[in-house]
Formats: sequence, structure tokens, C-alpha cells
Amino acid sequence: MTSPDREDIHIISRNSNWSAPGVHKALKENIYNNQSAWQQFLKLLFISLGIGFTTAGIVFFFAYNWDNLHKFVKIGLIEGLVIVSTLLIVFSRLSTLVKNILLTGSAVLAGVLMAVFGQVYQTGANAYDLFLSWTLAITIWVVIANFPPLWLVYALLINTTLSLYAKQVANHWPDEQVYFLQFLVNTALLLGALYMVKKNTAASPSWFRIILALATATTATIGIIAGIYGHKSVIFLVMLPIVAILYTVGYLYGLRQKSLFYLSVIAFSCIVIIAAWFIDLSHDAGMYLFTSLFIIASITFLIKKLIDLQKQWAYEKGA
Repeated sequence: MTSPDREDIHIISRNSNWSAPGVHKALKENIYNNQSAWQQFLKLLFISLGIGFTTAGIVFFFAYNWDNLHKFVKIGLIEGLVIVSTLLIVFSRLSTLVKNILLTGSAVLAGVLMAVFGQVYQTGANAYDLFLSWTLAITIWVVIANFPPLWLVYALLINTTLSLYAKQVANHWPDEQVYFLQFLVNTALLLGALYMVKKNTAASPSWFRIILALATATTATIGIIAGIYGHKSVIFLVMLPIVAILYTVGYLYGLRQKSLFYLSVIAFSCIVIIAAWFIDLSHDAGMYLFTSLFIIASITFLIKKLIDLQKQWAYEKGA
């Protein structure tokens, strides 16, 4: 039997003669964090902040002292840090979580090493080459560690690589094509995260899925708006039905999982897209007024429906 969550306890207390001390005890035992939980949280927080600030300090150290450092020192220092952190991960008896945090820092340092190498030897590479090499270099680490923050760094690198490649090499690509590719990448990562939930693994926490869902909806929304204001390219015509199908699947998934987040994100994205389409039809003052009224009315209706759904799900859960 699973432990009750906060909503379960509140529903039972409202529909029974459960005393206030009993409710407080249930919340303390099942919901509130105890001293050991806070100590564990603070320990991981300070470890993460320490590694993050150390990595940032290394970057700023090179930026400030670049002209005064020998090229051997520039490259050797970063390589040494990567090697030391990797050896700690492999041979130390630290917990798996601490090792994964160290590995995330090493993944960032790998990008710094490539940037320093390019500056020292003036390779003449485009910025997308750096991010592409960075992405490929840490792929094995990401797959083996299966650590959500590291996956988040990986997703950011892929999206950045696509964006820079479109600007520096494939500058003939329409904007909607770039956003469409990013949408496909983020969708694939989101589906993978949802699959991990189905397998009941700890590698896909809710915050990780929320960030991926927001990235997916954002790239889809911007891509369709770019297509509306653009030249209605073939990519735009391909993107429309794919986004519509995936939005429908996401909407049904949100209903099945009783998740207001997915429903609200998809609905808000659709509202923004429809508003952009209205403005594209006409640029006179009347259309701007109509679009403003449409946004206000649709968001008000959306909030009301979400509140009604939340009440309905809470009633069904308590029944």
C-alpha cells in the first residue's frame, strides 16, 4: 500500500471526524521532511553549488588571465581537472549521486577544454563545431550515467548546436525548419523520459519532464508562428500535422494521467498560435483589438475549465 499524499489526507480530514492532532501527525509522518531529509538535501545542494561555482571559477580564471598563461598551462590545467574528476568517479567510494554530480561537472569541463584548445591553436572552427564535438564527447557519459541534470545539459547542447549550425552553415534554412528539428529532438527526449516513468526508474523526475515539455511546446509554438509569418514552406506544412498529432496525444495523456500541467501548456500554446494567425490575417487596429479580446476570453475559459477539472479529479479521488 502506498503512502497517502497531502491531497489524500486533506480529503479524508474534510469527510471524516479525524482529529486535528491526528491530521498533523499523518502530515508529519508522510508529507513533511524530517531532519535527516533536510540534511541530505542541504548536503547535495552544497555539493552541487560547490561543483558549479568551481566550474564557473575555472571559466572566469581563463577569461581573465588568458594572455598571461602559457598554452601548456591552459590545456594541462583543464585536462588535469577532467582526469582527476574522472578518476574520483571511477575509483572512489562516493555515493552514486555524488559521482553523477561530479560527472556533470566533468562534462562541462570537457566543453571548456575544447574551447581552450580551439583558442590556443586557432583551429578556425565555427561555434557549432565546438558544441557538436562537445555533444559527441559526452554522449557515452550521458547514456551510462542516466542522470537527469546531465541529460538536461545534453539537451541544451543539441539545441544550441542546431541553432548555431543554421546560422553559420545552413543559413538558407527557413526559421521554422530549425525550430522543427529542435521540436523533434525535445519530443524524443520527452518521450524517453516518459518511458522511464513507465519503467518506474528514478532517472526521470517530474521537474525534468516539465522542463522538456516546456522546451517542446516552446519550439513548436515559435516554429509554427515563424511559418505563419514566413513563406509557408514545405517544412511548415509538414510541421503542422505532426505538431497537431503530438499535441492531441499529449492532451489525451494529460487527461489519462490527470495532469493539469500538460493540458495547460498545450492549450496555452494553441492560444498563442491562433492569436498569431489572427494578426497575420490583418494588421489594422480592429484585428489587434479582436486578438486581445480573444486572448483574454480564451485564457479565462481555460483557467475555469482547469479549475473544474481539478475539482472533478479531487472528487473522484475522494469517492
